[in-house]
Amino acid sequence: MSDVTRISNQYLTVDISSLGSEMQALTAADGRSFLWNGDAAFWNGRSPVLFPMVGKAPENRISVDGKSYEMGQHGFARRSEFTLASSSGTICRYELAASDATRAVYPFDFLLAVEHALDGRTLTVAAEVENRDARAMPFGLGFHPAFVWPIPGAVGAHTITLDNGAEPALTRLESGLVKPEKLPSPFEAGSLTLDHAMFEADAMIFPEGAGEGLTYAAEGGPALKFSFENLPNLALWQKPGAPFICIEPWHGTAAELGGSDDIARRPYGVVLQPGEKARFAFTVELPV
Repeated sequence: MSDVTRISNQYLTVDISSLGSEMQALTAADGRSFLWNGDAAFWNGRSPVLFPMVGKAPENRISVDGKSYEMGQHGFARRSEFTLASSSGTICRYELAASDATRAVYPFDFLLAVEHALDGRTLTVAAEVENRDARAMPFGLGFHPAFVWPIPGAVGAHTITLDNGAEPALTRLESGLVKPEKLPSPFEAGSLTLDHAMFEADAMIFPEGAGEGLTYAAEGGPALKFSFENLPNLALWQKPGAPFICIEPWHGTAAELGGSDDIARRPYGVVLQPGEKARFAFTVELPV
């Protein structure tokens, strides 16, 4: 059975499961809950970490050096038991090291560490990937947190506003794979008013240009402010009609429709040389 570690300060309490090092709850001191509760009637995820790939692979298979391996959507980290490496009052770190089970589907030695840390009203979720193999290691990494929609205490329209004021091109999925067509941006001067109908065609994906930060807010009401580190791709997703919105910063996307199953050729992927490490993180400042 999975363990849960709790970190907290005067503003926030966060629960993190050893299964996937996945955040289970994000709660203000007054009891307001900002994270989706994982109701399986809609979606049983809450804030999964995506590794060693983001999205789907063709026929749910990847290839490495010409050899084929089965790989489910978003990789295996979210279904793996992590080991608690350290925990204090406001920080906890879970680690997942390569094992016989992971090598059977992803033939590399690695260490994936996920840290949740509180600082005042801000939560930082960071992932560090280390290549412990003797060869170059390709992968993708992403975060998939679901925040309640409407925001607690909010009424009226909810918006996503990009810090950079951009209007990034939209891409869509077909059978879970990225279609090559670029569609007009739904953003206007960096602002998007959310509508459940936007997600009837699955996720909205912005491979380029969404920038390093955004605000998720209710009109005239509370706001959650995000910043991203080493996460150049953005997706927005919900189950149509569900009371949550996933704000997903990624480094890597699903494979392209009609494209290669080679994990080294996935769009926007990362390649680490032996001994190298890479860090990926998002922060969210909450209205508490």
